[in-house]
Amino acid sequence: MTTSPETAFIVRVQATPLARGLVAPAKALSFIGEHAAGWVVLGVIGALIDAPHAWAWLWSTLAVVVAHGLSIVIKRIVRRPRPGASGGPVTVYATAPSKLSFPSSHASSTMAAAVVFTAFVPWLWPAAVIVVLFMGVSRVILGMHYPTDVLAGYLIGLIVGVPTVLLLH
Repeated sequence: MTTSPETAFIVRVQATPLARGLVAPAKALSFIGEHAAGWVVLGVIGALIDAPHAWAWLWSTLAVVVAHGLSIVIKRIVRRPRPGASGGPVTVYATAPSKLSFPSSHASSTMAAAVVFTAFVPWLWPAAVIVVLFMGVSRVILGMHYPTDVLAGYLIGLIVGVPTVLLLH
């Protein structure tokens, strides 16, 4: 059986001591990003704290939900199985409600959240970039996604997040 370059990449990443040490934090971040729930909670908190801009926070939160939903629709069209679905060499450290991989909904909603929420709190950009990057890396470390799944998820988050920011600001 031939291993795809992306599968071989995941296996190489998972074999590193750094990746093995990041499995627990990756699982924690994965929990926050599940169904975009952590980002939705963050948006609602933003609306409660920043009452003059509550409507914009809620519209931005809707954009996060739209990015997540769009990624699910694309998943169902593309139907790419997750890296560990066939039992190959990838270690799977997490579970998901879907066996489909492309694109990463975690990456989609996290990128959208970073774009729309940092429009309100610009000084959080450095932290947002770190969270977005670690979310993507975590999906690979956990054996849940191929790198191209993560990149496609990032693109969806940008496609939804950037116009939202431009419309609201």
